[in-house]
Amino acid sequence: MSKKKTSNEQIADALDIEITELHEEKDLVKRQVKEITVNQNDVEKDYTSVRKNLRGLIDRGFEAVDGIMKVAEESEHPRAYEVAAQMLKTVADANKDLLEMHKKVKELESAEGPSSVTNNQTNAIYVGSSSELLDIINPKRVENVNKQERKLPRE
Repeated sequence: MSKKKTSNEQIADALDIEITELHEEKDLVKRQVKEITVNQNDVEKDYTSVRKNLRGLIDRGFEAVDGIMKVAEESEHPRAYEVAAQMLKTVADANKDLLEMHKKVKELESAEGPSSVTNNQTNAIYVGSSSELLDIINPKRVENVNKQERKLPRE
């Protein structure tokens, strides 16, 4: 009786290569938390710049809405009204962005202690095959696969 070949063995035979099993335990590397400090002077400069830009966009948006509304009224074309509606939504979103910026700056100013933001990064990279990862995540899977292999009839 010949043993039924696994898919890895079948692929290795088709490619005429030899299978080597690597079962290395990889330790997860813990990274140090980086602390980002925010200079209050930079925050104020950025706030002023962003506020000026948003106000300019909002003002130009109002001018554009006026022009688009005139075109829509004169042409009475549905597409012109659709563009006007999109422009109104864009201007409203810019206003919301301006308010959110004010809120975030107030939160930064009201934070106790030095102005700092902590950025926690907890990413891990796994190097290995997907079946090995599944074996690590679900140990019962290994038991089930072994049971199924024992139940398969031998040829």
